[in-house]
Amino acid sequence: QVQLVESGGGLAQAGGSLRLSCAASGRTVANYVMGWFRQAPGREREFVAAVSWSGGSTYYGDPVKGRFTVSRDNAKTATMDLQMNSLKPEDTAVYYCVADESGFIATGRVTASVVWGRGTQVTVSS
Repeated sequence: QVQLVESGGGLAQAGGSLRLSCAASGRTVANYVMGWFRQAPGREREFVAAVSWSGGSTYYGDPVKGRFTVSRDNAKTATMDLQMNSLKPEDTAVYYCVADESGFIATGRVTASVVWGRGTQVTVSS
């Protein structure tokens, strides 16, 4: 069984940067697509980014394209990072790390195979 733990959330000013990390443990995630979703109060869950098992392909939701960068390192402990630049108040949300053996999260689609972290809060002030 895969466990995911996020870190790096916090408070930033508009225009600033934050870096989120996700550490995977338990069963290997080397063959999983990993990614991030977010959810703000009163809003639907939103796809943020995903990265292929090799790290060679990345996918982004339209609101974050050009500002966020997702990467992963399968060596030793599998980790995935999300570098968030040019932050906006509308980026405020709980960010969830996900891992998906089926790979559908790369299209923003959530299926029963998706493993979720517990989330980390990101707050961007104007």
